[in-house]
Amino acid sequence: MAGDAMSDDDNSVISAQDAKGLFADWKAAPAIILAVSGGPDSIALMWLAARWRSALARGPRLIAVTVDHGLRPEATREAREVKRLARLLDLPHRTMRWTGLKPKTGLPAAARTARYRLLAQAARTSGATHILTAHTRDDQAETLLMRLLRGSGIAGLAAMARESERDGVLLARPFLDVSKSQLIATLKKAKIGFADDPTNHDTNFTRPRLRSVMPVLAAEGGDTRNLARLASRLARANAAVEVLVDGAERYLVLRDREALHSRGNAKAPDGKASNTKASNTKASDAMDFDSKAFAAMPEEIRLRLLLRTINRFGHEGPAELGKVEALLAVLDRAVADQAKGRGLSRDQSRGSSTNFRLKQTLAGALVSLVDGRIRVEPAPRRRVRADRGGI
Repeated sequence: MAGDAMSDDDNSVISAQDAKGLFADWKAAPAIILAVSGGPDSIALMWLAARWRSALARGPRLIAVTVDHGLRPEATREAREVKRLARLLDLPHRTMRWTGLKPKTGLPAAARTARYRLLAQAARTSGATHILTAHTRDDQAETLLMRLLRGSGIAGLAAMARESERDGVLLARPFLDVSKSQLIATLKKAKIGFADDPTNHDTNFTRPRLRSVMPVLAAEGGDTRNLARLASRLARANAAVEVLVDGAERYLVLRDREALHSRGNAKAPDGKASNTKASNTKASDAMDFDSKAFAAMPEEIRLRLLLRTINRFGHEGPAELGKVEALLAVLDRAVADQAKGRGLSRDQSRGSSTNFRLKQTLAGALVSLVDGRIRVEPAPRRRVRADRGGI
């Protein structure tokens, strides 16, 4: 990781050479949005990124963007202070505002979604390919704890990635291996001021409550360094499992192709080639595969493959892991019953060849088990009754 060569002292100052390593991955980007709220982390991001860019003969354009959520009266003044510092650093600056009604519940999540939407909008209008945020090692540790307490799987516990895609733009976090105290020490040495958002100390929200217990966890060995290291190791394991899921999906597809080819080459009783045809459904419209081959795979692979396929064909947003786990359990029991000859339809009991049928919808996807095949396709969209005002 880029920060590994830096000092292990959490109060050390980040040098220009350190900054060169932190931002090196994005040297070839045409333009970069810097997400700058006015707090110490994001002010350090703007300061260090500007120093890094000024040392390059050629490099990306940097645009500082502040999102004013309209939740605090101080936010407008803080945005002006960011603009003033950006001007001193010879950087263009924009303030994006979250307008409209604010939700009464789930405000942090809604504000975060709005923030990334506005940042992505600024990136597209500026021709930027990346948005850089100032998430630190402390933020990574808190994210891991929050997801752990919510019962996340391996993918969730991998916490934040150094680079990921969001709203069609690449989201990058150069400070994930850097402590917040290092950023503050850097600003203090440069004599650069920053704002202190009071919501960061408001125990009505989850993150501030977790911060209050961090010293206790650190005393038991659970400091931010170790927690961030755990997230990194889980990210490594998650990447390996995803490779296995890729392989499992290819295996199911190739297995069906080979079976179809064998049936197509089979000879009919009159000596002519069989007229077996493939399904009329295009691969882009649905995915279906042999239930026995699917059932033979490890549970984590089955779960991820089902989740991935539901998200691919569903139209109601990402499926919740817990709901996919419940659906997989139902599907597994149905496949097992089918293999044992139980749970068959009334038609089959009378001699028909129709197998047990299972159909369930989740996240806008229809998952069915018919004739020994599992099929995932878009579910019919729900009708909205105009006479009930769209409810």
